[in-house]
Amino acid sequence: MSSTTPLADNDIALELYREMVRGRAIEAEIIGLCESRVFSGFYHPGEGQEAVPAAVGVALQRDDCIFYAHRGVTYLTAKGMSPVSILGDFAGTVAGSTRGLGAGIVHCIDQANGVMGQGGTLGSCFPLAMGAALAMQLRNVPQVSVAFFGDGTAARGTFLEAAVMAVARKLPVVFVCENNGYAVSARIDVSQGVGSLVARAQGMGLRTWSVDGYDAIAVHAAASDAIEHSRSGQGPTFVEAVTERRTGHFVGDLQPYRQRVALEDRRDPIDEMRERLVSAGIDADRIDQIGRDAALEMRAALDEANRHPRPGPERILEGVWA
Repeated sequence: MSSTTPLADNDIALELYREMVRGRAIEAEIIGLCESRVFSGFYHPGEGQEAVPAAVGVALQRDDCIFYAHRGVTYLTAKGMSPVSILGDFAGTVAGSTRGLGAGIVHCIDQANGVMGQGGTLGSCFPLAMGAALAMQLRNVPQVSVAFFGDGTAARGTFLEAAVMAVARKLPVVFVCENNGYAVSARIDVSQGVGSLVARAQGMGLRTWSVDGYDAIAVHAAASDAIEHSRSGQGPTFVEAVTERRTGHFVGDLQPYRQRVALEDRRDPIDEMRERLVSAGIDADRIDQIGRDAALEMRAALDEANRHPRPGPERILEGVWA
């Protein structure tokens, strides 16, 4: 199966492609840090799911805020966060957004671009995003708050709690579920008894969309509609992007719980978008140059991050209040 949504705007399509390849390029550098043991924490790759955070990021305004999920870092780059800052967090240098005190995706933050961080516990994004949306409503500003999460996280009680209040107060919050079919090693039909989460979201009173998560154009269209709905004061929305996890749950996961045929028959949103751009008449070398530029950008960003030192022991209590 391949993407079929028409390319109504080649400029948007190219921007989506650019953000997807940037996300994959920076992830290649992060995986290198994992494999070389420079970064010793867990990293959960987003390869194959770049269409969702890229499309939502492109649809958002700079002053909209996101509470991102743990799968990949395309959420961050598509929202405008500096790759040097992101890679500094993974390399543990003072170039990072925490100036070396936090290592890894959980700790990345860039308030100027609306990147509000990620809770250390799955499901904590829901009340945080709802709280940000409440603040936007009280301040009467035309902004939205977005919570990204996977199908497994959708089973947490905080989703129900946040959705109930968001619906009751018509808060400008957008819930974006990346349904990749697995919560670590448990298939969604086994762990939750359903394949799609749209009916559950509708039962909570959310306005819903369900799209092919490999089709960046379709995700962008659905996200744009959901964002406009919430921004205009009509209440919270839910976008389910149905995709598939191309890699293990984390770097090093050998996936013994998945059938080999399922691993070999996997789609790629970047390859599919490239084919569509070529079919639309865009020069193939121009498209491929975007990928080459992204790889050079992220390599240079890592070099810059590594030029900065690691924090000294004198900062060990910085930010500790109890």
